[in-house]
Amino acid sequence: MSRVYPRRQRQLESLIQKLGLSANIPIKWPLLDLALTHPTVSESANYEQLEFVGDAVVRLVAAVVLWESYPDCSVGDFAAIRSVLVSDRILARLAREYGLELYLLVAGSATADNIGQESRLADAFEALLGALYLSTQNLTLIRPWLDPHFQQLAEQIRLDPAKLNYKAALQEWTQAGYKVLPEYRVVEVNQPQNTHERFLAQVWLHEKILGQGKGRSIKAAEQAAAKVAYLAITESQSVT
Repeated sequence: MSRVYPRRQRQLESLIQKLGLSANIPIKWPLLDLALTHPTVSESANYEQLEFVGDAVVRLVAAVVLWESYPDCSVGDFAAIRSVLVSDRILARLAREYGLELYLLVAGSATADNIGQESRLADAFEALLGALYLSTQNLTLIRPWLDPHFQQLAEQIRLDPAKLNYKAALQEWTQAGYKVLPEYRVVEVNQPQNTHERFLAQVWLHEKILGQGKGRSIKAAEQAAAKVAYLAITESQSVT
């Protein structure tokens, strides 16, 4: 296993402290370094294998949190909620909360690729979980800080009829009522300085615009447009 140089070690210790963990705990630092190394930096020594492990870890943590918090929920509800909890959108959001992009080593054109940033952050977040799990062969370095996020998000999802996935909810509504899928039209906004609103999406049905929204990625913009449309539809239905 490769050596972690002092400067990189200090960076990784800073991240661990952000997670609320002590730097003195038994962390395998070379694994953590690997978890935060994008394939553009090294074709062989990167986060891909740890991401594979972390994908299983995050699904397990989500499942256990749901089982402990909502013992009366059906398996179908568990699956629906977990699918949102472990989505790239949510994992990238959590990664940003801890400033994971500051520790992720990226090279080449990927450094300027804002479109792929959500996927990179979600992958790195899973790899981070994989490294923490493999450091102890259990969830003791993960659940203390990840559980509160999943508990709060799970409750929001349970209270939200769209389960925070407005594209899926809108698609169900259009298929049920019109037997067609909504159409998304996306353009890149000429505001490179504002990466949070790089794309503008409109959602259409039968040549009628239902809503529009902006986002840092095409997916985010489509999700924002779907939210506007879905909330407007449900509001009008509740009035009538």
